[in-house]
Amino acid sequence: MPMSLRFPAEWEPQDAVLIAWPHAGTDWAERLAEVESTYVALGVAITRFQRLVIIVADAALEAHARGLLAAAGADPARLRFVHAAYDDTWLRDSGPITLREGEAFRLLDFRFTGWGGKYGAARDDALISQLVAAGLFTRAKHQRIDFALEGGGIETDGAGTLLTTWQCLHERHPGLTRQEIAWQLENALQQQRVLWLDHGALDGDDTDAHIDTLARFAARDAIVFQDCDDPADSHYAGLKAMAAELAALRTTDNRPYRLYPLPWARPIIDEGRRLAASYANFLIINGAVLMPAYGDRADAAAAVMLGNAFPNHAIVPVPCRPLIWQNGSLHCITMQLPAGLLA
Repeated sequence: MPMSLRFPAEWEPQDAVLIAWPHAGTDWAERLAEVESTYVALGVAITRFQRLVIIVADAALEAHARGLLAAAGADPARLRFVHAAYDDTWLRDSGPITLREGEAFRLLDFRFTGWGGKYGAARDDALISQLVAAGLFTRAKHQRIDFALEGGGIETDGAGTLLTTWQCLHERHPGLTRQEIAWQLENALQQQRVLWLDHGALDGDDTDAHIDTLARFAARDAIVFQDCDDPADSHYAGLKAMAAELAALRTTDNRPYRLYPLPWARPIIDEGRRLAASYANFLIINGAVLMPAYGDRADAAAAVMLGNAFPNHAIVPVPCRPLIWQNGSLHCITMQLPAGLLA
């Protein structure tokens, strides 16, 4: 009998992490050297534990990225480069969402609309097809799905429960009801149920409240979430309402989730604009959790809380202040590739 499809949790074994290197033809041009410092730190951190696949626009960019990573001490044996055209570097949203089918895989290729048409995204929407054509995935069936969805907008526990936000999915599909969207998600992603959050959007987040800036599964019965302890902050009421929603959720065996509230960084203002410095935008890899660090006094407390939530993982801070200038953070620029997927 054929194996059933399953959407693995992020903490399950991985072959690699997929990123796209920023260059002068992307929106990073104005602060390219600054953001490259984050990409270099990320590359060094990932290659301590596993492989890193880097999408580059051409051979010159590959040589440039190789040089920066080598100088910083990244393990060259764990680096792989693939050439493709891309508009931007937010691989969480333009990269493949992978389902496992026994020893085989299915690459789900949802429509990427530039977060609801906010930005041009034609090359990013075709990115997965380019990676398949480049031979990166030989054990996977490529499945295009005519439904707008970004990977940052969904979170799975690997056992059939999906966590998401109504604001994001409703903005992408204003003509559909909550039940109709849930059916689409359950059918495409092989989920048994969808848990919705109605509160918690962050200033400086142009994704319409992606779940990966707000609340993340740490285990099938545990959720890490971004809290706010400052009553004077504009986010206080919304994040407290979200915390109450999370406290009301139940596991499939009708138990409350174990909840891990993350501390709140002081406001980061850039040219008069509030940026979304969320600690919930961490990345789980083999043996480690890579934590976005913002040069804030709350960084240390966030690392402690993540250590409580992931006691069997090393907690590795990665400086991400340059990333939030473009409205995303560490998890947003990465996509994990499950073990066995790569050629």
